[in-house]
Amino acid sequence: MRSFITSKMEKKLITFINKLESKIIPPTIECNRVTHEANITGKKELFDKAAELRVKLAGVYANKKDYVTLKNLIESGQVEDDIIRRQLEVIYLNYKWYQADNKMLKALIKAEANLENRYTSYRARIDGNRVADNEIDEILKNSTDSELLEKAWLASKEIGNEFVEDIIKIVKMRNDIAIDLGYSNFHEMSLKLNEQEPIDILRLFDKLDELTKPAFMAQKETIDSYLAAHYGISRKELKPWHYHDKYFQEGPEIYKVKFDNYFKGRDILKVCAQYFRNLGLRVDDILSNSDLYEKEGKNQHAYCADINHEGDVRILANIKDDTYWMETMLHELGHGVYSKYNNMALPYHLRDAAHSFVTEAIANMFGRFCYHPEWLQTNICNSEGTKIKNAAKIYKSLVLKQLVVSRWIQVMFRFEMKMYEDPDQDLNSLWWRLVEKYQMIKKPGRRNSPDYAAKIHVALYPCYYHNYLLGELLASQLHHYIGKEISGSKKPFKEHFTDKPETGAYLIEKVFKPGKCYRWDNLIEHATGENLTAKYYSMQFV
Repeated sequence: MRSFITSKMEKKLITFINKLESKIIPPTIECNRVTHEANITGKKELFDKAAELRVKLAGVYANKKDYVTLKNLIESGQVEDDIIRRQLEVIYLNYKWYQADNKMLKALIKAEANLENRYTSYRARIDGNRVADNEIDEILKNSTDSELLEKAWLASKEIGNEFVEDIIKIVKMRNDIAIDLGYSNFHEMSLKLNEQEPIDILRLFDKLDELTKPAFMAQKETIDSYLAAHYGISRKELKPWHYHDKYFQEGPEIYKVKFDNYFKGRDILKVCAQYFRNLGLRVDDILSNSDLYEKEGKNQHAYCADINHEGDVRILANIKDDTYWMETMLHELGHGVYSKYNNMALPYHLRDAAHSFVTEAIANMFGRFCYHPEWLQTNICNSEGTKIKNAAKIYKSLVLKQLVVSRWIQVMFRFEMKMYEDPDQDLNSLWWRLVEKYQMIKKPGRRNSPDYAAKIHVALYPCYYHNYLLGELLASQLHHYIGKEISGSKKPFKEHFTDKPETGAYLIEKVFKPGKCYRWDNLIEHATGENLTAKYYSMQFV
């Protein structure tokens, strides 16, 4: 039987949560809407308004008295109800970030909003002409003119020179806040406040390095031989701009599978909607609420936003009928269904993904299918009555892509970790040392430019990128579990779940609806029967 004092503690906490929700839910929803509109239009006044709303929310969470109340409740150990205690844990971590000096927090929020606006509006130039990111990507992917490739690659990096001073200033501001809260730096704080232990993540990444390095080295040999022949140069002459994208994060199409041909002229939205519908996951409302095509001033990337945790889910994209945007829309709709099918009966603070990388896992699992031969056969080619003849090459392309991205994320994770440990070091050299070690691409000549600063995540989405790789690991773990346990297949990774609504039912029940009721590690064990492991990723790709 629970004691009177425990019941009293829980009642006190419930009263606290009710008052907190009345303060934060309306401005949070408004902030999400304004931020989304700002990214669509590029209007500075909207970015400024969003920053003001974030400052207002920060003010709520910065309340010292409230923080002490939560801290005492945590330390009392007298909140026994699972749902109430989990709310306490989540809210306490939210408050802890905002216990830094209020002036420091306001200054950081405004600095980040200003930088976000400038990133969104920035357009690179080639030979004096403004070009969009999509144009640069097309040049790097399709041109065989080394001079033009170099111009496009250099143009994509100029944004780093433009904003590097602001980035370093913001990095130091973040570190000051972390130190003020008792952490050694912002990287450590970010992971711990997101219920991750930095040493555990580092060990996992070291293990992944060990698992992927031999296979990647073999792939890199094949890639370099192919590219040298493709461009009519020696392997020693290969430069970063020869690898088909700005960061060598996706991998060139060396197996001569013209993936874009599968999607040229296709209605990508129709394909996506039908596929998810066949899983029992309807996305028509998400798509109708979304802004999906290019326009001047609009953010050139893609994301999915859960506006109110009550079903208002929107995607920003810049769709073209190619492989990149097919993968991107499957990916973003993976995020979308996670948000849409969350349990709306849960308390507000638990009505979200168990962790950001868990929703990344769902997005990654679906995004991979545009490189899955059986998925392509069923969802793209069957409508024309054609049969895929190069399934082996298609799968090799997926393996290459995964090995390449896993090595790329090693660079991002380790760079940010080291950058926050010492932002005054030679970051240009640090970046290229990591690129050379993990991606095996050499720095061009004596280049000494802040190429890391061209990556928007370093500036605006800090200490998050490692979650993409954790998401890849979990995507393989979930794919294997669903294929074996739900579909009953002896070859789980051959499964693509088309026309299998039991897949959607499993995801809704075991992954989406629990929200944040479990910590991410407990959720994964609850959904798959195991802790997060690299063995299924290795089984699938290494």
